Amino acid sequence: MSFQIALRKKASALTALVTAAAIALLPLPAARAQQKGPPVLRDTETEQLLREYTRPILRAAGLEKQNIQMVIINDSSFNAFVADGRRIFVNYGALLQSETPNQIIGVLAHETGHLAGGHLSKLREQLAAAQTQMIIAMLLGAGAIAVGSTQRSSAGNNGLANAGAAAIAAPQEVIRRTLLSYQRQQEENADRAGVKFLTATQQSPKGMYETFKRFTSESLFASRGADPYLQSHPMPAERVAALQELASSSPYWNKKDDPALQLRHDMVRAKISAFMERPETVYRRYPQTNDSMPARYARAISTYLHGDLRSALAQIDALIQVQPNNPYFYEVRGQALLESGKPAEAIAPLRKAAQLSNNAPLIEMLLGQALVGTDNKAYTDDAVRILRGAVAREPEAVLGYTQLAMAYGRKGDYAEADLASAQAAYLRGDNKTARELATRAKTRFAVGTPGWVKADDIVAAKPPRN
Repeated sequence: MSFQIALRKKASALTALVTAAAIALLPLPAARAQQKGPPVLRDTETEQLLREYTRPILRAAGLEKQNIQMVIINDSSFNAFVADGRRIFVNYGALLQSETPNQIIGVLAHETGHLAGGHLSKLREQLAAAQTQMIIAMLLGAGAIAVGSTQRSSAGNNGLANAGAAAIAAPQEVIRRTLLSYQRQQEENADRAGVKFLTATQQSPKGMYETFKRFTSESLFASRGADPYLQSHPMPAERVAALQELASSSPYWNKKDDPALQLRHDMVRAKISAFMERPETVYRRYPQTNDSMPARYARAISTYLHGDLRSALAQIDALIQVQPNNPYFYEVRGQALLESGKPAEAIAPLRKAAQLSNNAPLIEMLLGQALVGTDNKAYTDDAVRILRGAVAREPEAVLGYTQLAMAYGRKGDYAEADLASAQAAYLRGDNKTARELATRAKTRFAVGTPGWVKADDIVAAKPPRN
């Protein structure tokens, strides 16, 4: 599903946690900019590459069996973070701006360091302790303010009231500095762990150093004169100097990325540029004089996105001639046809893409959408079969349930159609609609059947706290 935007039901809660933890590459003010909870981007090609980047790192960290997921955030800034111990979040901007695989792998190694160190749970403990201290300080301060207020009314003296205000403010500042110091230590520990994991997997830590060095250059002016005790991350110059000393001692410091991996990385960056940037920006990055595969890929996608289907298909077909077993070229061809109102013509390339990608569920959902979009009832059973398999393996993808509801509706199976629609609404965060649809689905299913139980679960589900 080439860079489809998917809203996550739990985005606001996750974002609040990210903001509280502030375990990210960017300084705290930049992390705060994420509070609105940007939507997630889904793309099989990009997610597969990220999984291959992280797999050896997670194995070295002892997290291989933890089912850590990669999540791409629709944000153009360079950032990556962990928020719940189960996922590593990466802005598409981090991929776009990483010129080599090693640079983004270094970032992922750093974030794995946070996961391996249990930094989130430890930070929660620190926050809980700080909250208790804050409450005590506020109660003591409020008591002093109350006493001061009483005495002031009778004697005109506000000294105790001022002391009470100070009793609240001073501990707050101490607690804040303590938490920030703790977070800085976590960042330093994650740097060291990242280098350790890269060395264990015989990969260079140079890319990690290059990325952090670039942050230093960009933030040097902004951080000049800043109080180092009020920074959530180590001061950039100090942090990068420590990282350079550690990373340069690695025996793999000068090891280069495999050319085949570099090409795949460049292809993903070209795809991101084509989908996420303005066409004039894409053509500046990849001018007609550039005949490389990534440049041709970017131009083909940008061409279809901006209305020239015939030219885009010709460009995609030329790419397929060079790499006939590349599933993502067929996926783009099918998506171009589907989004141009030609679902019947999209079926063949999307079937090929699904086959070559080992039935990747996001691609199968596009195929199901094409089958449903033809309005040909002969395709309905095939669409249901494909979509049911896809949502079983990718249960948080709204598109799969939406198309499955349409396919069931075409079959006249309104119980399953209501249930699938309820699941789609629930994933979108529309709990009211989800409960209404699930309630109606319960009346259509026999009591106690699997469909009835799933519908009842949605009716009984409580919306997540933000």
